[in-house]
Amino acid sequence: MAAETLELVDPQARRIDTLRVSVTDRCNYRCAYCMPPGGAAHGAREELLSFEEIAALVRLLARLGVRRLRLTGGEPTVRRDLPELVRLLRAIDGIQEIALSTNGHLLGALAAPLRAAGVSRLNVSLDSLDAVKFRRITGGGELARVLDGLGAAAAAGFTSIKINAVAIDGFNDDEIGDLCRFAWSQGWVPRFIEEMPMAGGGTYLPGRCLSAAAIRARAAHIDPGASVEPDDGGAARGAGPARYYRLDGGAAAGQPVRRFGIISPMTEHFCDSCNRLRLSATGALHACLGHDDAVDLRSPLRAGDPAAVERAIRSAVSGKRPGHTFDLVGLGGPRKAMVQIGG
Repeated sequence: MAAETLELVDPQARRIDTLRVSVTDRCNYRCAYCMPPGGAAHGAREELLSFEEIAALVRLLARLGVRRLRLTGGEPTVRRDLPELVRLLRAIDGIQEIALSTNGHLLGALAAPLRAAGVSRLNVSLDSLDAVKFRRITGGGELARVLDGLGAAAAAGFTSIKINAVAIDGFNDDEIGDLCRFAWSQGWVPRFIEEMPMAGGGTYLPGRCLSAAAIRARAAHIDPGASVEPDDGGAARGAGPARYYRLDGGAAAGQPVRRFGIISPMTEHFCDSCNRLRLSATGALHACLGHDDAVDLRSPLRAGDPAAVERAIRSAVSGKRPGHTFDLVGLGGPRKAMVQIGG
């Protein structure tokens, strides 16, 4: 009998090499598309994975072919001593890259320690450049503080910074151009994300999802003399699902590339290229953002049974589905909220 291959390959022949690690299910913001109106259940302290437990699971997954990590939440920066976790993960053989997704609220103080610990890429949520609208969508967030955090990240030496905006018709669709120009002026890459029906549709606004095609059309209005062309993403290209575009020609011909990304789970699916698993803060391994089925890694890990942990990982991968069932009317999403698993 042939020996079992170490690498993780799902039934659709997708090779799994990326892990998103939710280090906490808590957040200091209450973004409308992420946190259900009634809040979300949190794991008890004893249910949360310790840094050493996260590192142990990542070490095993690295042996199985995982090469890239993204730290998420909730909001990962509210987890105390986060740079220490980064140092533990950066020391694991096989891990080539550690990225971080954050709302930026605490980034001013943490940017330099996180960069020194080994984070190489940053995604920062920035849904609006209007302080009043920003406060409304985030449930009290401070735009000025996020902008200061972005400045601290640039000063700390981060060269791959992407700003992420969930694109919502009637809310920030008129800011696509402003967000692009702001990001380009700093040498960053703006990205726009279609709203998803998470939390059983409880955070979804039917009819307000701005489609990928509509986002491209609004980007084209930035410079009517330019054309929107597919792009390879350049240095912005990571392991995630974004598709990249650029404005070619027009008034800024010959200037730095005006690149932007779109993450389009609703209207232009990318499931066929999914290379990801998601580890929750309580040790549940999710094979897909769009489904609730998950396997428990915490119990066999705490029982001291690494073979059982590996069997559970392989079980999750073998059950990874061809795609999600998101529907534009808000049906077909999972019961879990985005805050519980990370965007």
